[in-house]
Amino acid sequence: MNLSDSRNRVLDPLERFSEIVFGLIMVLSFTCAISVAKAGPEDLRAMTIGALGCNLAWGIIDAAFYLIACLTERGHNSVLLRSVQTSRDPEAARQIIADALPPQIAEAWQAEDFDRIRKHLLQLPPPAPRPRLTVENLRGAFGVFLLVFFSTLPVVVPFIVFQSASLALRISNGVAIALLFGAGYMLATYAGLRRVTTGLAMVAIGAAFVALTIALGG
Repeated sequence: MNLSDSRNRVLDPLERFSEIVFGLIMVLSFTCAISVAKAGPEDLRAMTIGALGCNLAWGIIDAAFYLIACLTERGHNSVLLRSVQTSRDPEAARQIIADALPPQIAEAWQAEDFDRIRKHLLQLPPPAPRPRLTVENLRGAFGVFLLVFFSTLPVVVPFIVFQSASLALRISNGVAIALLFGAGYMLATYAGLRRVTTGLAMVAIGAAFVALTIALGG
């Protein structure tokens, strides 16, 4: 098993799924709110610019929150490391380590397992007084931005390519359905669920959220 691949992964499958679905719901609230029977060229242009702006803003916001999450996690890890290194009570240090682990794993470990980890942590250099973002974190934030922006961009492209509003809307909705189904299929593969059923359920849930967003004036 290659542990370095999972550590270097920018987002896990659940996070990627969430980013894609949230972005799709945001852009669909623009495309589905337009009336193709009454829409003129100016209306389509305004909707397209608004949807692209929404994608751009959503990508930037998600990237910023990704950096906040990275900084918070690094700070929390530093607090844990400092607590273990400064603890004079081995039992208290073992409890700190146990609390940082999933319960199922902590319950399976023996005292000597925790002591081995504690001794390893004691040999590490003390953490920095203040957590800092790394180049890897910035690269991850840029990856989040690209994921959000480009995963929802195909829904807007038909309104740029086709002059007929009704045709563009049908193609856009078809693309959105395919993306929602694909996101649900990906989530099911990761979670061990029924892939087709989960994909179809995600299409239904996404459509309900879009309808609710439009109804509430979003």
